[in-house]
Amino acid sequence: MSTLSLSFAHTLSGFFVGLLVGFTGVGGGSLMTPLLILLFGIHPATAVGSDLLYAATTKAVGTGVHGFRGSVDWRIVGRLAAGSVPMTILTILFCSAFGLTHHNSRFLNEALGFVLVVTACFVIFQAQVTRVFSRGLEAIGERQRIWLTVLIGAILGVMVTLTSVGAGAIGVTALIVLYPKLPPTRIVGSDIAHAVPLTLLAGTGHWWLGDVNFDLVGNLLLGSIPGVILGSLWSTRMPDRALRVALAAVLLVVGVRLVS
Repeated sequence: MSTLSLSFAHTLSGFFVGLLVGFTGVGGGSLMTPLLILLFGIHPATAVGSDLLYAATTKAVGTGVHGFRGSVDWRIVGRLAAGSVPMTILTILFCSAFGLTHHNSRFLNEALGFVLVVTACFVIFQAQVTRVFSRGLEAIGERQRIWLTVLIGAILGVMVTLTSVGAGAIGVTALIVLYPKLPPTRIVGSDIAHAVPLTLLAGTGHWWLGDVNFDLVGNLLLGSIPGVILGSLWSTRMPDRALRVALAAVLLVVGVRLVS
């Protein structure tokens, strides 16, 4: 395949993934990273690093929109970042020290496959998961809620840094459980706002490790930005439940494929 046709294929992939993100609100890293690995044969470390910077740029635009509408709870963003930022830095240093990027693609594939399967479960069973955990957390105090939010941020920091997956479906579900009185728009807005520093820091770390292809990032953004816009405009006309089931099925298949 020529360089021109390959660039167009990357842009087209970015468009369709962006379209799906606009429809459902999730699926960016969950689909883009395995797509780059399985369809285009890109090294797992490069796929993860490039996708992180691609996600940081895309979600910065989303944060601007949510911030303008007042649908971001910056206290929650700060709590999540208090856990995710130090764990992201530690994970990057750990990868550097033990060669878990270019020297161990098998580890990255298995980690990505595992997180994809977990994400698929959160996508399809979000209501059930929320109901089960909410019962056990409904009586917690504010101090406990803060520390649990920091803990969730720390877990997301490790997951996203290693795989570029998890900030969407898992992060939103966790916030719904911890902050049941918060309007859904503020839940989503806060999750997207937290994803910006998380993916930017993790992406910068992967750039430091030599795992970012900036030409690839540019081609993906060229397609994803109009895709996200169109998907957002058409989202009210699409059957959300059916799309989520289809997305979860794809994530399960891809996750198992990467692990096996």
